[in-house]
Amino acid sequence: MNRILSWSTTFASVQWFFFIFANIVVVPISIGFAFSLPPEQVATILRSALIVTGAACILQGLIGHRFPLMEGPSGVIWGLILNLCLSASSLGLSLHSIGGGIATGIILAGIVTILLAASNLISFVQKIFSPMVMSVYLLLLTFQLTFIFFNGMLEINVDGSLNWRITLFSFGLAIVVALMKIIGNKVIGDFSILIGMLGGWIVYALLFPIAKPVTDSGVAAFSLFPLGTPNLEYGIIAITFLGCMINLSNTVASIQAASKLMDVDVSRNRYRFSYLLTGIYSMIASLFGLVVFAPFASSIGFLESTQIFDRRPFLIGGGLVIVIGIIPTLGLMLATLPMAVGNAVLLVAYSQLLGTSLKSFNGYTFNSVTIYRIAAPVLIGVSIMTVDASLFTFLPAIILPLITNGFIMGFLISLIMETFINWEHVGTDRKVITDSTQ
Repeated sequence: MNRILSWSTTFASVQWFFFIFANIVVVPISIGFAFSLPPEQVATILRSALIVTGAACILQGLIGHRFPLMEGPSGVIWGLILNLCLSASSLGLSLHSIGGGIATGIILAGIVTILLAASNLISFVQKIFSPMVMSVYLLLLTFQLTFIFFNGMLEINVDGSLNWRITLFSFGLAIVVALMKIIGNKVIGDFSILIGMLGGWIVYALLFPIAKPVTDSGVAAFSLFPLGTPNLEYGIIAITFLGCMINLSNTVASIQAASKLMDVDVSRNRYRFSYLLTGIYSMIASLFGLVVFAPFASSIGFLESTQIFDRRPFLIGGGLVIVIGIIPTLGLMLATLPMAVGNAVLLVAYSQLLGTSLKSFNGYTFNSVTIYRIAAPVLIGVSIMTVDASLFTFLPAIILPLITNGFIMGFLISLIMETFINWEHVGTDRKVITDSTQ
């Protein structure tokens, strides 16, 4: 029995490692390229991301919220930073100035987050992010991640045409991983993510061999503020700060979803410690050019897919991520993980998040009026996600990153509607059309 448990823990730890790594690797690379950094500096930012992420996961698992929830770079802030880079020319600012403003905004948000935790104001944050807002948040997050990973499975050639061979392989891999979860036995289902990652990588290397020598000679030394020295670009600071405050909802959504999934009551102190750690990570992240950290609500999809709730594999996986970040050669080697493989497997893993978001609406009844609590923020948010951002160029450039971000706009619409509309007394004379409790 001990041997079985040992092997189970080992495979689960490796699975957690690949899940964490696959979620990290694209973010610092894309940020580095967006800021036109040299390759060796991009590699250094990637190493920093691995080390900080591994440490963040371990600390959250031990003294923070104490759930097996990945703590990593926020997708909300990632998209916001990339949008700010694209708007650099229209804003009349250099990339270095934008990077400095972002750093200032992140540091300020980190300080405010720490103060909220230290002053025991977490209940205030939880009141703002009501259960309905968090349900809308999870639903919007599901759509956003689906769009990201689906587009990542579409391999585009340099000339703009579709590489149908790699694209078909990516979709085929996603189908295989899904089938392992659906019709496979418990062992295969629980480790379908790991099997998909490793097996897909091997098959990809055989079908599409690319010579990529692994060397650590091009890795630069760690440096502070690689994206830009902190400054007082007030517009950039304000947008970054607002995005970071919205990012706090990640913690509420993640902990609430995990507590329901594992049927565990969560004390207020666990929220406090989680916010305290997130605030500290955010300030550290700004030093090394990293995206703001937060618990991944999307980890719930991974947990539901694997059905492995033990913290030990999660903590070991975080430790492995640190080791990879410390040893440059290993990090560079794993950075060759094909995005076609990573996106395909993560699409399947995160599809479970849709079930989590739908279950979060249990207990609500909706009629022809109150259905707008969901319809307005979700449909508007998803619509903005699919619209070309260039159509909004008539607006002031400083607000473009917010207006063109469907996730943030949908979230804000839900927040405003829940704050200013008393849904308990709206449309009470209308016929109920949906009852999620039945």
